[in-house]
Amino acid sequence: MILKDALRVRPLAASDREEWAALWTAYLEFYETSVPSKTYDVYFARLLGDVAQDFNALVAKAEGRLVGLTHYLFHRHGWTVENTCYLQDLYADPNVRGMGVGRALIEAVYAAAEAARSPSVYWMTQHSNATARKLYDRIGELTPFIKYRRVT
Repeated sequence: MILKDALRVRPLAASDREEWAALWTAYLEFYETSVPSKTYDVYFARLLGDVAQDFNALVAKAEGRLVGLTHYLFHRHGWTVENTCYLQDLYADPNVRGMGVGRALIEAVYAAAEAARSPSVYWMTQHSNATARKLYDRIGELTPFIKYRRVT
């Protein structure tokens, strides 16, 4: 069991590349997908970049290793003056699920959104992701929107 005091959420650092890649690979595998190695390189660079409209990343560290990650970005929205925050990726190592890692990462994104004066944070998950949805139902609001995408 990870004690709350032993869990640290912090921004992603260049030195996290190997552990980040392992967590992101596991995240992609959970969603039954993969991306080319070049995408890892580009995405990691974007996560560390300083472009205001680009991605941000936080990691959770416990017991000397990374145990979770989240990627998020701020973007304009047609219905508000302020930017909105999209939490794109959230992953906790299966060995630490149920120990507060996901909640800590989401709350850190909430704090980042507040600091950026972005009143809205949203994310998506698969309907079948029951484990994560138990947490999401406690700290978020399920919306009635359904996602569509272009077929290519």
